Amino acid sequence: MEHSRKKRGTLNLAALLTVFGCLAALLYAAPAQAQASRTWVSGVGNDANPCSRTAPCKTFAGAISKTAAGGEINCLDSAGYGAVTMTKAISIVCNGVVGSVLVAGTNGIVVQAGPSDHVTFRGIEINGIGTGINGIRFLAGQALLVDNVQIYGFTTNGIDVALGATASVTVKDVTINNIGQDGIRIATSAGAPTLAADHVTISRIGLHGVELANASVGTVRNSLIFGANNALRSSAGGATLNAVGNTPVEQQHRSQCSRVRLFNNNQAVSTVVGANFVSGQNNKLNGNGSNGPPPSANMTNE
Repeated sequence: MEHSRKKRGTLNLAALLTVFGCLAALLYAAPAQAQASRTWVSGVGNDANPCSRTAPCKTFAGAISKTAAGGEINCLDSAGYGAVTMTKAISIVCNGVVGSVLVAGTNGIVVQAGPSDHVTFRGIEINGIGTGINGIRFLAGQALLVDNVQIYGFTTNGIDVALGATASVTVKDVTINNIGQDGIRIATSAGAPTLAADHVTISRIGLHGVELANASVGTVRNSLIFGANNALRSSAGGATLNAVGNTPVEQQHRSQCSRVRLFNNNQAVSTVVGANFVSGQNNKLNGNGSNGPPPSANMTNE
């Protein structure tokens, strides 16, 4: 009898341990299961929610941890969703509503993702209220796409790319205005980042509309730049800045310009010692303090 009770006790203990083991496994798996490929934010949401459509989060930062790598955060309504640091491949898409990032004294969005990560921002507004530092700061990742975005009110740069490796930056249908230094600035300590800017409007800029430094390579097309100290600037260190579509450039420290409108800038184009600026004859300049050093002065006036 005693032996039978001991045997039953041993079996019950084994069963209990099995149950505890299953519960532990479920709890361990819960965080991974909580990440969804698509999450939602709302002005009346709560970051304690699972960020589903029916139980949305309140901020972009709150939704990041619940969104799987390669996934997408969508906005349910127009609201301010706060500053955010992107540490993995995610898209933030707010088409049809105003998904706003409103910051003071800090960066609006920081991208510090993995070396193979692609990050996208589409249909959002980033407002620095006159004291924000950079609208978007791209520090690490393989590719950044900024599409149909408005950036304004920052003391440093609208889009600041400060990489340590090769990466691509695509900016299209974007408005950047009221910026203390550069509208778009691309620089790197290693590698050769590339910029493709299309249908971009940059205005009321303290320094340069678009500046490329170090080994950066960029193309600006179909864009409007005005109210800047220099509309386009190719800095030293091997930078190549084109505003000429797909025309190839074969030498370093060289800029080319064609089919671009530059007006009401202190100087239209600028290069540093050892750099060149090659101009086409179909650019439009008007009201600039200076069109820039030759051969940029060969540009046609509107």
